[in-house]
Amino acid sequence: MTVSAPGAGKTVALFATCINDTMFPQTPKAVVGLLERLGCTVEFPLGQTCCGQMFTNTGFFDEALPTVRNYADVFAAYDYVVAPSGSCVGSVRDQHPMLAERTGDRALVEKVRAVTARTLDLSEFLVDVLGVTDVGAYFPHRVTYHPTCHSVRVAKVGDRPFRLLEAVRGLTLVPLPAAEQCCGFGGTFSVKNPDVSVAMGADKATHVMETGAEYVVTGDNSCLMHIGGILSRLNSGIRPIHLAEILAATEGAHS
Repeated sequence: MTVSAPGAGKTVALFATCINDTMFPQTPKAVVGLLERLGCTVEFPLGQTCCGQMFTNTGFFDEALPTVRNYADVFAAYDYVVAPSGSCVGSVRDQHPMLAERTGDRALVEKVRAVTARTLDLSEFLVDVLGVTDVGAYFPHRVTYHPTCHSVRVAKVGDRPFRLLEAVRGLTLVPLPAAEQCCGFGGTFSVKNPDVSVAMGADKATHVMETGAEYVVTGDNSCLMHIGGILSRLNSGIRPIHLAEILAATEGAHS
């Protein structure tokens, strides 16, 4: 009896997000490799742009609206939109409907609601839609996981990343002290309050080093950039890595 791959027959639109597209392209590439390994057909709509979170978070609602309209148009045809970012997924699901409501355009509101409801963080798609926690990954290293604020409090990914990491062969998952505390990045917060941001990041980096981990992993490269930068300046030797990159790693391809 042949058992089909969990993603067989499913077409997924990849929402790469701005920061990944411009600074961390290895992460969306890892998502594609992982989902295709699980049997999904992955498409990358070229019309995608920013989710508009930075505009919205700083009160520029009118300026954010074109990104909302564009997102709804670009991804309307897909049953699943998957992104390797709890922050951007949280923004899409939480902020886009609010911005659409402000226009009074009921057609836009319904279109936005429909598309945002189908937008999922990678961990949600794997666990809830494909029904898998063991994705066939191999990563023989000691790692600690930082649950980013937006992924926990807005996207509400819960324990899905932990369950996925626990199933990775060879991986040792070490609890992170004070894991619930913010790393201090916060998008524009780090620009407006740099001293506070660095102090918070230093606390987070200290806790990461306490674990003795080789890698610190998150589901958001923005936070990972902040934590990783501080760890690098401290010459900690601990490397930052996105969850998708660990899940995409296999025994044959691991380096």
